[in-house]
Amino acid sequence: MNRPVATIKQIADATGVHPSTVSRALDPKKRHLVAEDVAKRIVTLAESLGYQPNRLAANLRLGRSDLIGVLLPDIANPVFAPILGGITETLSADGYAPIVADAGNASSQQISFVETLLSQRIDGLILATVSQDDELVGFCIQRGIPVILVNRSEARDRVSSVVSDDDRGMRLAVDHLVGLGHRRIAHVAGPLSTSTGALRRDGFERAMSHHGLRGVVRESTGYTRDAGAQAAAPMLDTESRITAVVAANDLLALGVLDALKERGLRCPDDMSVVGHNDMPLMDVVSPPLTTIRIEHREMGRISARMLVDTIKSGSTEIRHVVLRPELIVRGSTRAILPSEHG
Repeated sequence: MNRPVATIKQIADATGVHPSTVSRALDPKKRHLVAEDVAKRIVTLAESLGYQPNRLAANLRLGRSDLIGVLLPDIANPVFAPILGGITETLSADGYAPIVADAGNASSQQISFVETLLSQRIDGLILATVSQDDELVGFCIQRGIPVILVNRSEARDRVSSVVSDDDRGMRLAVDHLVGLGHRRIAHVAGPLSTSTGALRRDGFERAMSHHGLRGVVRESTGYTRDAGAQAAAPMLDTESRITAVVAANDLLALGVLDALKERGLRCPDDMSVVGHNDMPLMDVVSPPLTTIRIEHREMGRISARMLVDTIKSGSTEIRHVVLRPELIVRGSTRAILPSEHG
């Protein structure tokens, strides 16, 4: 025989409080409005009675879903796992759940995903997909959906974002190599249509200029290992005096290592290599990769917190949070002697 479904009124009668107090205590977003001991008593009783809130009916009345769309450009890229972990951790604490889409880099496909998510009445979007002048951002603004950008920004500065300080990151990488005696340094850039690609390229050139140096820059077609190898190959074949490479992310750096190996060159004996992101396992590749560490999980947490705050307040204020990266020195870089400059 099935157990009768408990109601908010029954829980209110049993605990001696008003039904509205029970409703607030059972809502993670409003529990702070109820005295802690009262809320605990209500939650304990509700759990013992097997109470299940009819969230669908409540959300339909309020015009919300408690669902947040999260668009990633490449779910296989290890960078996005900690970002997504931070997003999920923060959203769940506020009673929201993420719907994650591996949306690629094509605007038409991304917009199609968002249209589908809008049909599910999502309450907001976190985008890790944006380009410098992003069509999807404009689409979201037109429809009045709250949006936060994570790990990327856009040139038109239309919505809030949480990013790493790409300029500082590249300065840390170049300063490290120059301090080791390197003068002929190349940069394998990410796609310049992305903020990370453009800002890290610009940061590399500024850092080199600060030391009175000029570097070689090669743009990759994507943030993948294969793209890194393809961008590095012609550079290695024509720029024989280069002693170090700074890559715009760790996957590109792994591609540079592949291109070196194909040519019988060793890292760091023949070429020092610096990555960017400090993805998982970069300390166990051969050689362990010197890289720029970004706090991706914290980036995810902050972006989710900003979106929830925006949804609750209805604020249209644009805010930008920039996190400080850190240089992690491992075995892929070494000092060179003046005689090695050639």
